Amino acid sequence: MMADEAGQFGARSWLFAPGDSERKMAKAADGPADIVLLDLEDAVAESEKPRARTLVREFLAANPDRRARLWVRVNPLGSGHILADLAAVMPGRPGGIMLPKAEGRADIERLDHHLSAFEAAHHIADGATKVIALITETAAAMFKTGDYAGAPRLVALTWGAEDLADAVGASANREADGSFGFTFQLARSLCLLGAAAAGLPAIETIHGDFRDADGLRRTAERVRRDGYRGMLAIHPAQVEPINAAFSPTAEEIADAQEIVALFAANPGVGAIGYRGGMLDRPHLARAERLLRLAERP
Repeated sequence: MMADEAGQFGARSWLFAPGDSERKMAKAADGPADIVLLDLEDAVAESEKPRARTLVREFLAANPDRRARLWVRVNPLGSGHILADLAAVMPGRPGGIMLPKAEGRADIERLDHHLSAFEAAHHIADGATKVIALITETAAAMFKTGDYAGAPRLVALTWGAEDLADAVGASANREADGSFGFTFQLARSLCLLGAAAAGLPAIETIHGDFRDADGLRRTAERVRRDGYRGMLAIHPAQVEPINAAFSPTAEEIADAQEIVALFAANPGVGAIGYRGGMLDRPHLARAERLLRLAERP
């Protein structure tokens, strides 16, 4: 869960837990998720939000040793709930905030102003509360996915397909074979590209069927190959497969070490033969990146 050598936030699994359920929050926190997202948004009915705020605040206060990995998904900036959310949970010093329905850098800057005020009020170091943003949940947001470089507090970007489907009036977001339709594949790609442009890790969206362990594993392994660095989870059973999928294997580490050693033994060479093919500097960069991932806690 620490930053790697490139300065990126290294959390693989981000597990949602409904903020109106003490039992589910406790179960999530007791498990191996790198980050637990105590949810005040979609998992909580409108009528239950005041009660959920109280439960989340009490849960944070009761778990001071785990606060770094206890984050809160607040309601969107335009919802009318976010200030009440922050007023309730910031005294508990959460490790971070997930902002849903972000529509560009200006939204992160607005959240930063709110957080700075609450941090000052509760004697929390300015900037201590990190942020992950959900950046594809509205149609307008899709046009701002490359807008996040240098945004304050931001440590990761992720995307969502369900709210986007509602936003565009889609009756479904998946094809008959279970794959995402074009617009939602585009959202996944734009999240990855936006994160890379901002120098941040991209976090894959949820795999909705928590009983589909094989499908989860296939998705996690595929998006990791594409460049994603972690994944959202909706059930504790999904956490260990996600952690495994986003951790380099022993074989990958050995191959990367071999590539790094080969270039080190041939300084100044731009391309070099390897196992019947050729390697160049991008291969070295990928090998070095994988080794950094392998070293993170």
